[in-house]
Amino acid sequence: MEKFENLVQSVKNLETDFEKFYVKGQAAAGTRLRKGLSDLRKHAQEIRKDIQEVKAQRKENKS
Repeated sequence: MEKFENLVQSVKNLETDFEKFYVKGQAAAGTRLRKGLSDLRKHAQEIRKDIQEVKAQRKENKS
């Protein structure tokens, strides 16, 4: 659950920059937003790898 909580927290951290970029028109917030989304993608990819490992391990244990 810790990985999920970190993922949710990463999304929440982007909220301020979303508002600053889309509502207030601050260009620098767009740069931070793109970086944050890139980091979010990395976190998601790590979780995807972990899921595959757990699934493989469970399948191996059944055999």
